[in-house]
Amino acid sequence: MKIASQKLLNSVLLYACLGAAVSACAPIMLGGAVMGTLMATDRRTSGMQVEDEGIELKAGSRIRESLGERGHVNVTSYNRQVLLTGEVPSATDKQQVEQILSKVENVRSVVNEIDVMEISTLSQRTSDTVLTGKIKASMVDAQDLFANAFKVVTERGTVYLMGRVTQREANRATDLARGIDGVKKVVRVVELISEEELQRLQPKPAPAEVKK
Repeated sequence: MKIASQKLLNSVLLYACLGAAVSACAPIMLGGAVMGTLMATDRRTSGMQVEDEGIELKAGSRIRESLGERGHVNVTSYNRQVLLTGEVPSATDKQQVEQILSKVENVRSVVNEIDVMEISTLSQRTSDTVLTGKIKASMVDAQDLFANAFKVVTERGTVYLMGRVTQREANRATDLARGIDGVKKVVRVVELISEEELQRLQPKPAPAEVKK
């Protein structure tokens, strides 16, 4: 029991640290083996992963130039579908952010979940980062899910799930997220695939070495 608890704590700390670093647009240094594993288990091609990162960087930069300190907007891209979350002071600003995204190269669609309200506090964002870490850790511990198949975004207690997943996986991840204390609502922004397609996407095991 002690080992399981330590594993959960380590997972929460890892994802909390990663989330905090990404939110601050700070560079993250990961070991080559870890990064290689994450990219290999992602259900997007390596090229698509790079495209999504480029979309997030370009859109984030243009939004900051436009809004300055007036708003707090997060841009999350998965398979060129972009999720916008955060807060802006007016409906005009919300529409302006969406227009900015429509001009970013390679964006396929936009889901605008920005709220018109006061900007969230640092303590609220820290709480959201911890919630994201707990959800990702619960996915790892569940063992019947590929945690890296999902992107998890949390905004003021509302959890957004992104990824290319089956209906079974989407339902399971939703149940796990809803079971975490502090989660107010779960919103799925996923692309559903069949179980057959999932089997095709699974990494093939390396052939056994034949000893002579």
